[in-house]
Amino acid sequence: MSRWAIGIDLGGTAVKAAIVGEETGIIKHMTVPTETASGPSGVITQLSAIVSDLYRSASVTLDPADFSGIGLGAPGAVDSEKGLLSYPPNLPGWTVFPLRDELRACLREKEELEIPVMIDNDANAAAFGEAVYGAGRYFRDFLLVTLGTGVGGGIILNRKLYRGPNGTAGEIGFMIIDFEGPGIHAGIRGTIESMIGKERIVELACRMIAESPSGSSVGKLCNHDYTKLSPRHLEYAAKEGDEISLAVWNRVGSILGVGLSNVTALMDIRKFVIGGGISAAGSFIFDPALEQIKRSTLPSMHEGLEIVPALLGNKAGMFGAAALCFD
Repeated sequence: MSRWAIGIDLGGTAVKAAIVGEETGIIKHMTVPTETASGPSGVITQLSAIVSDLYRSASVTLDPADFSGIGLGAPGAVDSEKGLLSYPPNLPGWTVFPLRDELRACLREKEELEIPVMIDNDANAAAFGEAVYGAGRYFRDFLLVTLGTGVGGGIILNRKLYRGPNGTAGEIGFMIIDFEGPGIHAGIRGTIESMIGKERIVELACRMIAESPSGSSVGKLCNHDYTKLSPRHLEYAAKEGDEISLAVWNRVGSILGVGLSNVTALMDIRKFVIGGGISAAGSFIFDPALEQIKRSTLPSMHEGLEIVPALLGNKAGMFGAAALCFD
């Protein structure tokens, strides 16, 4: 068997972890709720237990000599060289925490052996996963964008992760589209995330429905209780030809396209891989986004422009975290 590693995607809601073969892909995976209430030390203990459970429950024989280590993707600013996680937004009570060294120490105490641990930002890990195993395999340079509760991103340049000197490169959700606009996220006005994060998409749809004299067929999908309206309802209604749902997705795609056009103009990146739960809307977002990029950039920048869906789904973070150990 080829080299193998354990990839962990640490989120505020769930921990996803997998044994990943360098050539074979995921061998065994599991998802458990994150024990956020137990604080950093409790989460470290939980991660250590997950590693042990994965290894012991694997249905194939794993050669310890081929073990490349543990990769971990975490939310927030990550200094991958120092192993520090700073102020993760979905892990309450965390400030600046030596995540890598604490996990390594816990594993050393429990397993009585030294295990290499690599950490990175979760969006970076997802981008690297798509670069190695997914939709980015054929691109030298691309930007991964994750559309979900928030908007995240990771940059691949020359087949390598670009983290920036402080580890915060790729945070496209904080790119400002309308500095005088009403949307505010994390105290910053007019960011992409403040305009097309999950809640903002629903708010946009509700405003458009309220302003429409003929209403929208999407109402029947949420029993006309718009407090329960979701982007998935808007996706289904768009497929049925609902004009308001189509207009919502056109607006979302156009806003995303403005952000991507800035990336193209600044970095000459012309390949974009789009993932996250919201990306299930597919061409309803991708087509207007691509058209907006073309409207917002010079004709000389249009050659090679491409927007493609991510292939690894919610497993991208696990793939990418493990791949950090193979790099």
